[in-house]
Amino acid sequence: MSKTGANFGGTVGWDQQTVIGKRAPRPGELKSESAIAAAERAGVAIDTSKKFAAGNNQQHQAAKNTAVLDRETEELHHDRVDKDVARAIQTARVAKEWTQADLARNVNEKQQIINEYEQSKAIPNQQVLSKLERALGVKLRGKDIGEPLTFGPKKK
Repeated sequence: MSKTGANFGGTVGWDQQTVIGKRAPRPGELKSESAIAAAERAGVAIDTSKKFAAGNNQQHQAAKNTAVLDRETEELHHDRVDKDVARAIQTARVAKEWTQADLARNVNEKQQIINEYEQSKAIPNQQVLSKLERALGVKLRGKDIGEPLTFGPKKK
């Protein structure tokens, strides 16, 4: 053995080590109190920083600017389904003797969606309105809301 360590075809310095079979620590283990204390004893530089709003669910939290703007202007509101459309959906459903669950099954949507459309609480979606028109046989878009849906020759 030489001064520089074990001779395996190359020289390895005293300050270098090769460890075989030792796994890297998991991220959760690095944050534990014992891991921090061990790093302090070893003289390793430790960087601690507090994350802003850590642990809060920021996905569903409104920004302060939008809340202020919402109080000031009416431009930030979403359009809702018109009351005429809601009434047309409900009367056509009742005429077919369907429950909201039956209609939801026929258009492949949740019953809650049908309920929101009938109460004028839903934000209009053209695909859902199209499905409802075909299932109920009633126009829900355009001028003749509530009229029977007819499929004739296309206008030129």
